[in-house]
Amino acid sequence: MALKNYVLVCGGTGCESSKADEIFQNIKKEIEAHKLQDDVQVIKTGCFGFCEQGPIVKILPEESFYVQVVPEDAKEIVAEHIVKGREVKRLLYVGKDDKRKTDFNKHDIDFYQKQYRIVLRNCGVINPENIDEYIAREGYAALDKVLTSMKPDEVIEEIKKSGLRGRGGAGFPTWMKWDFTKKAEGDVKYIVCNADEGDPGAYMDRSTLEGDPHSVLEAMTIAGFTVGANHGFIYIRAEYPLAIHRLEIAIAQAKEYGLLGKNILGTGFDFDIELRLGAGAFVCGEETALLASIEGKRGMPKPRPPFPAVKGLWDKPTVINNVETYANIAVIILKGGDWFASIGTEKSKGTKVFALTGKVVNSGLIEVPMGITLREIVFDIGGGIKGGKKFKAAQSGGPSGGVIAADYLDTPIDYENLQKLGSIMGSGGLIVMDEDDCMVDVAKFYLDFTVDESCGKCAPCRVGGKQLYGLLEKITKGKGEMKDIDNMREISLAMQKASLCQLGGTAPNPVISTLKYFEDEYLEHINEGKCRAGKCKDLMKFEIITDKCVGCTVCARKCPVNAITGEKQKPHVIDQKTCIKCGVCFEACKFKAISRG
Repeated sequence: MALKNYVLVCGGTGCESSKADEIFQNIKKEIEAHKLQDDVQVIKTGCFGFCEQGPIVKILPEESFYVQVVPEDAKEIVAEHIVKGREVKRLLYVGKDDKRKTDFNKHDIDFYQKQYRIVLRNCGVINPENIDEYIAREGYAALDKVLTSMKPDEVIEEIKKSGLRGRGGAGFPTWMKWDFTKKAEGDVKYIVCNADEGDPGAYMDRSTLEGDPHSVLEAMTIAGFTVGANHGFIYIRAEYPLAIHRLEIAIAQAKEYGLLGKNILGTGFDFDIELRLGAGAFVCGEETALLASIEGKRGMPKPRPPFPAVKGLWDKPTVINNVETYANIAVIILKGGDWFASIGTEKSKGTKVFALTGKVVNSGLIEVPMGITLREIVFDIGGGIKGGKKFKAAQSGGPSGGVIAADYLDTPIDYENLQKLGSIMGSGGLIVMDEDDCMVDVAKFYLDFTVDESCGKCAPCRVGGKQLYGLLEKITKGKGEMKDIDNMREISLAMQKASLCQLGGTAPNPVISTLKYFEDEYLEHINEGKCRAGKCKDLMKFEIITDKCVGCTVCARKCPVNAITGEKQKPHVIDQKTCIKCGVCFEACKFKAISRG
């Protein structure tokens, strides 16, 4: 008897942290209580992407898209929807037009309308812990094609035609990296997957591995055949336990099915994959530091050349790509390089996955064609800025990237345009900021991160980063001088030119880009002792406007340090010596009787 219903429950880390597993278990129990096990299959998937609305439960074939589900909803979902065939309307996602929205694959939901899912094609669709579901969606068909009907040069040519560039950094052509390794001398070669992903606010690679681990295993095996390697390593952070767990299951299943290990698919080709767990050092995202860590050494960069493609892991030729790059490979092999190249822009082909976070209404994991504008991402997909605030900037590329100001909202997003704006694509973190964000404080936040994560091997990064941070801290404390602006520019240039690796070389980007587009805020901090966003506490002063204060006492009751005094129905006063500038009074006052300056 054919199944009547499939219940898909989001099993990504975000939803798991909001009791998705409990929702999953409760739905299964309710199905069993109604004796519907033969008619309904409950599946835990990877991330649906629409993180703002999680946990998500989707029911097929009706395409019902339930959002913000809690464990207690399981009983009603089964009793009403599964048993009686009636949707639980209060849980359905409702779009901007106030109409019921359902299938993200058919782009019915506004969040998904401008997305194009290639890397995320299976996330939220299959059970990532079941290899049969991956195979049912053309999984390992590309590997079969490569091993049985293609030569290594033909694989490289197809990837070359696709225009695929590395998705983890500056966008080096993938085919070229593979070709260098293929032509390099050596009986032993390696394939490495960089799944370290340490940017603040970034979770693209982690979510891909959680939702579709076999796509990476298949691609690494194809890479191994193409360049002549028989062993691969996935370097992943130990703090990603769910991704690690699903990778371990996927590797075991692939070996059981003869898709990893000896004599794959009876072709005589051998390839195996191991996991290596990182301890969370951001510098290990740099490829030579990553290789050192796999070798059991301290993760510190090495000068290049020689590049890893020629002399990499244990001094052997090595291909290193990140998760997103590998996740494109199987689709390119099956659909052709020309098909992939038809998506995107002239020099930036295909799609890009972003973790859209910050002050945006719809935060989540998105995949969009290269060339889409920032405006489309923020306002069409992201739903605009929370609270009706004004868009101020977006940080792309994490600590190594820069800000994109409002004037450039209509700039197509690709490698070249981001570089022109003073940012980078990076791995795909995209943090949206509004009028309440201080750009000096934003730059300081990222410098604090990179200073902490520097390996300390080279002086430009170790010393330069600390000096930059010190100048930013000085400015945010109201002690800045005009000469600090020129000093920051000089230090930034020195770091870019002389740092050993790109952690140091790109660390000044947040400073350079905020100075480029928001120098007026720096000048306000220095010349006027003012932070217009109210983020720099040392420059803030909260005062009660006498003719607006009605003496309701709310501010006094909310103040955590009792800095506000006054009688009921009479204007209050803030003791500036006691005030800790937390802003609680400012937020609590309904009469706008407190100024922040």
